[in-house]
Amino acid sequence: MMMEEYIISIDQSTQGTKALLFNHEGKLLKRTDIPHKQIISKAGWISHDPEEIYSNTIYVVKKLIEESGIDRKKVIGIGISNQRETSLAWHRKTGKPFGHAIVWQCARAHDICLEIEAANKGDMVREHTGMPLSPYFPASKYAWILKNIPEAKKEMEKGNLCFGTVDSWLIFRLTAGRFHKTDFSNASRTQLFDIFDLQWDSELCDLFGISIDAMPQACSSNDKFGQTDLEGCLPHPIPIHGVLGDSHGALFGQGCLEKGMIKTTYGTGSSIMMNIGEKPFLSEHGIVTSLAWGIDGKINYVLEGNLNYTGAVITWLKEDLGLIDSAAETEALADKAIKADGLYLVPAFTGLGAPYWNSHATAMITGMTRNTGKNEIVRGGLECIAYQICDIIQAMYQDTGILPEGLRVDGGPTRNKYIMQFQSDILGMPVLVSGMEELSGTGAAWMAGMAMGLFGKNVYNNVKRIRYQPHMVEAVRKEKYDGWKRAVYTSLKQTEIPIGFESLLGNKLDDRRTRGLLEKSNTL
Repeated sequence: MMMEEYIISIDQSTQGTKALLFNHEGKLLKRTDIPHKQIISKAGWISHDPEEIYSNTIYVVKKLIEESGIDRKKVIGIGISNQRETSLAWHRKTGKPFGHAIVWQCARAHDICLEIEAANKGDMVREHTGMPLSPYFPASKYAWILKNIPEAKKEMEKGNLCFGTVDSWLIFRLTAGRFHKTDFSNASRTQLFDIFDLQWDSELCDLFGISIDAMPQACSSNDKFGQTDLEGCLPHPIPIHGVLGDSHGALFGQGCLEKGMIKTTYGTGSSIMMNIGEKPFLSEHGIVTSLAWGIDGKINYVLEGNLNYTGAVITWLKEDLGLIDSAAETEALADKAIKADGLYLVPAFTGLGAPYWNSHATAMITGMTRNTGKNEIVRGGLECIAYQICDIIQAMYQDTGILPEGLRVDGGPTRNKYIMQFQSDILGMPVLVSGMEELSGTGAAWMAGMAMGLFGKNVYNNVKRIRYQPHMVEAVRKEKYDGWKRAVYTSLKQTEIPIGFESLLGNKLDDRRTRGLLEKSNTL
C-alpha cells in the first residue's frame, strides 16, 4: 500500500489567497482561503499590501494543515499560482517592500506608456514581447515606482533592488531571501522578457529605465525554486517545484497540453488561451502571444485574449442597476426573456480590449423595443459574455487556421447553464465544463507533483466534464452574431475603427468545418 504523500498549492489571486491540499493521486482534498484588502485611492489606483499577502499565505497554509489533520511530515512539495502582472519592488537585503504592490488592473503608468509610444517604440515592444504596449503590464509599473519612489531608484543603483510579480515576492519571502526567481509564464507577462530568446531584454529594460540586475532569474515552470518550511509550519524544508501565472495554471489544469487546445477561465474578467505549440508568432488580429510554460527545457506558447468585463457584467446588473439580488437569478430570468428580442449589451465600460483594443469605445445597450424589460436586459448581460469570447476565438482562428474541437471552461459563471449553452451555440462547437474547481491552483500542484515524480499525466483521467452541444440553427446563429458585430461597430463609431475590424465582421467560423466538427465531437 502506497504511503500517503501530499502537495500543497498556494493560489494567490487578485481577491485573496488560497491553500489547496492534494494527495498522491493529484486529488484535491481540502481548501482554505482568506481575502486581502483592495486599496483604492481617490485617483482610482488599485494596490495590495505585499506584507498582508505574505502573512495571509502563511496563515492559510497553517490553517489547511491544522484543519485537515494530516501528518505534516508527509507534505513533500509546493506549487504556486499567482495573479499576473501585479508588480512590486523590495529591498534585496532587508526584504522590505517599497510601497504597495501595483495591481494588474491599475493604469497609473498610462503616461509612461504614452511617452514610449510618442518615441515610436511601441512596435519594438510588441515585436520583442508579443504584447501591445500597455500600463497593465509590469514594465511601466516598475518605471512608475522608480519615478515616484526615490528610495527605490537609489537602491536600484546600489544593486539592492528586487523587482517582481507576486510569485517572485512569495518565493523570496518563503525562502528567507535566498532566491529571487520567476517562471517563464510570469516572465513573459512583464513586457521586459524576450519571448523568442527566453531572456530579459536589455533594450527593453533600458527603455523603461530598469536595471536588468533587479529582475528575477527566469526558470522553467517545473524547476526547483528553493525550499521552505513555511515559517516553521513544517518540520523540515520542502521544495517549491511548480510556479505558474494563474491563467497558465488553469490551462495546464485543463489538460490543454497539445497545440490547438483552448480554454476559457470565466471570472470577473476572462482569459481565453490557445496552446500554439513550440513555435511562437505574433498575432495579426489583436491577440497577445505569451509563453504557456517551460517544462524540462521544452517551451509551449499561447495566444491569449483577456476580457475585463465578463462576470463583472453580472456584478454590474446586481450592484449598479439593482436588477437582480444574486447571480443565481440570472439563468431563470434569461430563460423567460422574449425570444425574438434583439437587445445587445456591449460592456465597454472602460473601452474594448482584445481583439479591438479601443480605449475610447463606450458601453451601450442597443436593440431595445417597448417590450424590453428586466429579463431581456439580464439576458443581454449574459450573452455579451459569450459574444466577447467568440470574438477572441474568432481572432485566434484567423491567426492559426485551427478550429478547436471544443472549448474547455472553468470558473464560477460556468455554473450558469444559460451562459454555457449559449456559448456552445454561438461558437458552433462543444463547450466542456471542468468538474474540478480551483484550476489555477490545481495546475500548479499537478506541475509540482509531476516534477517530483509523485504522479504523472494520469491525473487528468479522473477529471469529469459536463458537455454542452450546440443546438442553434446555423442561420439563427449567424444572424445573432452579425447583430453583435453591428452593436460593437456602433460602440466604436465615434472613434477610429481599428485596422482589421472589417475582417471580423464576417463570421469565419461559418464554414463546413464547423458542421463537420459536430460529427466528431464525441472524440473529446
